[in-house]
Amino acid sequence: MTAPQISSSPQPLLEDEEQPNTPQNPTPTKKSKKLALIPLIFIIFFEVSGGPYGAEAAIGAAGPLLAILGFLIFPFIWSVPEALVTAELATTFPGNGGFVIWADKAFGPFWGSLMGSWKLLSAVCNLASYPVLCLDYIKLVFPILSSGFPRYIAIFLITMFLSFLNYLGLSIVGYTAVVLGVLSLCPFWLITLFSIPKIDPSRWLSLGQEGVKKDWNLFFNTLFWNLNFWDNASTLAGEVEQPQKTFPKALFSAGIVTCFSYVLPLLGTTGAVPLEQGKWTDGYFADLAAMIAGNWLKYWMELGIVLSVIGLYEAQLSSCAYQILGMAEMGLLPRVFGVRSEWFNTPWIGICVPTLVALVVSYLTFADIISSVNFLYSLGMLLEFASFLWLRRKMPNAKRPYQVPLSMRGLLVMCFVPSCFLVYVMVVAHRTVYIVSALLTVFAIGWYFFMEFCKTKMWFCFQSAEDKVDDEDL
Repeated sequence: MTAPQISSSPQPLLEDEEQPNTPQNPTPTKKSKKLALIPLIFIIFFEVSGGPYGAEAAIGAAGPLLAILGFLIFPFIWSVPEALVTAELATTFPGNGGFVIWADKAFGPFWGSLMGSWKLLSAVCNLASYPVLCLDYIKLVFPILSSGFPRYIAIFLITMFLSFLNYLGLSIVGYTAVVLGVLSLCPFWLITLFSIPKIDPSRWLSLGQEGVKKDWNLFFNTLFWNLNFWDNASTLAGEVEQPQKTFPKALFSAGIVTCFSYVLPLLGTTGAVPLEQGKWTDGYFADLAAMIAGNWLKYWMELGIVLSVIGLYEAQLSSCAYQILGMAEMGLLPRVFGVRSEWFNTPWIGICVPTLVALVVSYLTFADIISSVNFLYSLGMLLEFASFLWLRRKMPNAKRPYQVPLSMRGLLVMCFVPSCFLVYVMVVAHRTVYIVSALLTVFAIGWYFFMEFCKTKMWFCFQSAEDKVDDEDL
């Protein structure tokens, strides 16, 4: 069974319409195995989190109490609304492209193209952060990888190897994510257990060491980076088995796993070890493992970050690749971007393009990367919330296999709170992030009008899948 391919987006069913038969592609392609529930849960987990690696900066920025409260409260004001929006729209429009389809159906192809550009750029930048995060842990064991030529070579080799794994197929990526998820979380369950006898609950109430200034920009960027991207898996909807039933279950299950994977290790480690706030930076969990349980757990945690990075990278690259595939099918990118491998039926050009961009971006620092990711992602999410609300009003009778159980007034409140946070993240960004984001947005707008010009010239390689069918009918 292949994914639906329609030039703008899949049409939702009305309440009185019957479920159509399996949609057919204009051009038959090799059949690929669909994603089942368990692999999808772990792909979403890796899209969003991958474990608490990288969460240490929240303690360093604002102290234990605010960090723990942040990871307890933030999922309810941000992650839950984003996941609910994703569950409704991904089951109403289950095609490759995800949020691009939603913006296109709500406001037209220009906004669909802009949504695709913002989300794709943020996802590719996010992709670049994973090899950097991996090396921040590995360098504790192999200091030679801290800087210079060895670090550049390591980033290149890690990136190319992980991209090749994605080329082998989405089903392989899904079941690999299950194994990697369990193995990468094991050292955090162990460090939590070993911390219990040493916990002093009063340490959880600390607002940070005296004289250490709070870094709110870093604090909120860390929370945001560790708990967003719930909607990225929507770009895989065309490759999921029974997406109308599978997506809501997968999102709910992944949310539970993600929340516990942050809160429990943070409670254990901050309660067991006296606070040295300056040490709470990326990679500090490995040092804590040595202090609490011994070097054996430190080495396991080092291995865990490598396994987690593999899962994070594979899930994120899959999302990028199938978003590119969906945009090519919709005519927002040249059709060549939707070409699939004859061997594995994977969108190999959609894999290569994010890989090359990620290689360039990965030579920035981890903090610079996540700041750029968050700003671009915030732009896309504001448009996504607007699309969600407008589609509820524009298509009230569309058949929604899953529907958020709130009235329009309730939906406005649900979207307003996280939208305020999105605006805050954008306001506190550095000037460099503004400049880069503005330039990328101008490029995205220019690209849309370039594509429209090419299609008016009837250039075959720039036509959408539906345009191609129309030409053949003529």
